[in-house]
Amino acid sequence: MKIAIVGTGGIGSTFALQLARAGHEVTVVARGKRLEQLQRDQAIVTAAGERAAVRVSAALDATTAWDLALVTVLAPQVDAVLPALAGSSAKTVMFMFNTFEPLARLRDAVGPARFAFGFPAILASLDEGKLTSKIVTRGLLTTVTDAAWAKVFTEAGIPAVVHPDMESWLRAHAAAVVPVMVATVTAHTRQAGVSWTEAMGLARAMEEGFRLVRQLGNTITPEPVAALSRLPTPVLATLLWTSTRIEAMRKLGAAGPGEPRALIDAMAAAAPGQTPALLAIRP
Repeated sequence: MKIAIVGTGGIGSTFALQLARAGHEVTVVARGKRLEQLQRDQAIVTAAGERAAVRVSAALDATTAWDLALVTVLAPQVDAVLPALAGSSAKTVMFMFNTFEPLARLRDAVGPARFAFGFPAILASLDEGKLTSKIVTRGLLTTVTDAAWAKVFTEAGIPAVVHPDMESWLRAHAAAVVPVMVATVTAHTRQAGVSWTEAMGLARAMEEGFRLVRQLGNTITPEPVAALSRLPTPVLATLLWTSTRIEAMRKLGAAGPGEPRALIDAMAAAAPGQTPALLAIRP
């Protein structure tokens, strides 16, 4: 299949690597320093020295009938690529990033018939253009709206499942992960775990996020996230306090505050004046 991947950070690069290895014709669309690296290598290169050949472009070719255009940019960056996606000949456009906003705008931009959404269960980073990634194979797997592409991803080594209500899934996920992101950014910056007082504030923000999801008419899903939403505040705080004392979790904070900040802003915009705990932890 012909697959274009728009956004070649850790997540996009992992999909490119796995799909190219599985025999698909993969073109990566990148910019800046990452584009220069990919043009030089003509491949996704891992930290272990493995390579998967890909085609490289600075823009999405509007005339190619891509079987899939997979969009793995961050949510605040999607507007910059939306016109190219809307005008493309891609048969399916799958957006794959953290968001709290309604999905209707993206669906309308590319057309309901070819719209898809997903969320990657992948931990990945790039160091001088070299990819390190871990694909989750148990528990909360990569989740998508399209069964056919779930099968393609699974066969390429990225186990994927289908969820019928991706908007609820994404909003519940944002409520769960925003405090974790803020905790890891704080711990990475100071190279020390958060205090108990900070952990309690983060736990209250998580609870507030879950309340907001329900208030907006969405469901807390899937079940592991629903179970998390039922935990008492001190238990949530303990989990957050403990996580920031794990070196691997602290490293996740190297991604910086941009993503949790954008998610908090989107949550606050959805319910003005009703998210004081979330705004209190905004980095």
